[in-house]
Amino acid sequence: MVKFEFQVKDCAGLLPEAAGRLVKETIQCTGRVQIRKGDKSGDAKLIFHVLSLSLKAGEKAEILVEGEKEQEEAARLERFVKEFL
Repeated sequence: MVKFEFQVKDCAGLLPEAAGRLVKETIQCTGRVQIRKGDKSGDAKLIFHVLSLSLKAGEKAEILVEGEKEQEEAARLERFVKEFL
């Protein structure tokens, strides 16, 4: 398992449009992708799970990637969240 942390930069928090873009990126992963904030977690490939975390501006979350290509998929997702979230 590979995990990394990111911080929400948008002053409005993680809005549905940005959450949808994140889900589109995670769907391309072959392994399991989880998103976690504190003690809450969900499947990052499902929009309702991502939105249920209610990520606000400045809050930190973690993404966990498991699978055969976890290293490269985690690196790709990390680049994505740092650029777009």
